[in-house]
Amino acid sequence: MSRTQVIMLLLLSIVFGLAAVLIAKQWMDGRNQPTVELEEVERHPVLIAAMELEPGTILADKHLSTKLMEVDWIDEETLKVKEQALGRIVANTIYAGELVNSNRLALPGEGATLAALIPENKRAITIRVNDVIGVAGFLLPGNKVDVLNTVSYGRGKNATTKTVLKNINVLAVDQTAKTNDNKPVIVRAVTLEVTPKEAEKLLSANSKGDIQLALRNPHEVDKPVVARKYTPRPSVTIIKGSQASSVRVSN
Repeated sequence: MSRTQVIMLLLLSIVFGLAAVLIAKQWMDGRNQPTVELEEVERHPVLIAAMELEPGTILADKHLSTKLMEVDWIDEETLKVKEQALGRIVANTIYAGELVNSNRLALPGEGATLAALIPENKRAITIRVNDVIGVAGFLLPGNKVDVLNTVSYGRGKNATTKTVLKNINVLAVDQTAKTNDNKPVIVRAVTLEVTPKEAEKLLSANSKGDIQLALRNPHEVDKPVVARKYTPRPSVTIIKGSQASSVRVSN
């Protein structure tokens, strides 16, 4: 074997050795790198409010929008498409971007419209009014009123008036539970939102005399009534022999 052939074999051995080292290094680097697993999250479209929806709003296309949400966060009450909500009535306030659930909506035409507006632990009581009692037609749903009761004595010669209820919400006037019209309208009946105890008080007052409604400023806040604490007058104990008596000292 010539000298040239020996040199060529030596160079080839060096090249093959380097190649084997590089391949082994790449294989070891590949084993040491962490494996990243991508988890697929399933999302479905759900119905959300496109704007703030007040109680009594009849849902239309402009009120609704959709967004994708993870399936794990969607429950049975969540509506998925607009057709499930169109024409239904909002029972309580739904804020913009909030999910629209079926348990927060009422169906029209089933007597549920007004009932859906009544909060828990409240009642709706309707009283008959005229142009005077109804504040000349300026009462609208959502207004706040005080209820006054006038009782006459002695064939109407003497009468007393007192406020029996304060800051009562007007649920409806006649058969209208929501309106955007601010024009005065003479109505025949007003429906008030009261607690069960207030309902008893209102009906009792109505049976005793005349009822008058007083329209309130919606921003007015009643000051809490502070009960006066009774402080007894100081006393002095007088002892005479075996007898003792207490005498109140006047200020």
